[in-house]
Amino acid sequence: MPTLAFHKPYGVLSRFTPDGSKWRTLADFALPKDVWPIGRLDADSEGLLILSSDKSLVDALLSPRRAHAKTYWANVERIPSAEALAKLEAGVVLDGTLTRPARARLIDAPALAPRDPPIRFRKNVPDCWLELRIVEGRNRQVRRMTAAAGHPTLRLVRAAIGAFELRDLPAGEAVALRAPEISRLLGSPADV
Repeated sequence: MPTLAFHKPYGVLSRFTPDGSKWRTLADFALPKDVWPIGRLDADSEGLLILSSDKSLVDALLSPRRAHAKTYWANVERIPSAEALAKLEAGVVLDGTLTRPARARLIDAPALAPRDPPIRFRKNVPDCWLELRIVEGRNRQVRRMTAAAGHPTLRLVRAAIGAFELRDLPAGEAVALRAPEISRLLGSPADV
């Protein structure tokens, strides 16, 4: 059963069928017809998306009990203070409930190709990159968390699932995963 790591570009839905919006779909890429995305990334987010036809892998990766960590790089407005980072790590209230604990830290700008279209640039508002590691997957969670901490997200890239990293896989490309790479995806539950 094929399992693929795909670098989902900006402006692509995490689905094969169109939804009537302006966004492209996974059908626009040379992906096997017998795989489906495990989880999702919004059209305005980029990065690692796993596709598989292995139902047991799908169930394992999506199970809340397994708490698989997902690592994101978020380009945010302004430079977060230590207090803002602590707030992200402790959890923020979304939809009336507190998010699970996370890891948050400032990072150097990752080596990514420029986004098309480019992110909004504001001459008088600095930006920076954060790395966030979360173990849940609420709707638009990272964007909503950074906004709640006072730092709206400008660009969002999923960099890793478990111990499997996106690395230098070009946007729009997919690679087949072998057993050792799938083991890195599953790994042990998150240590957030």
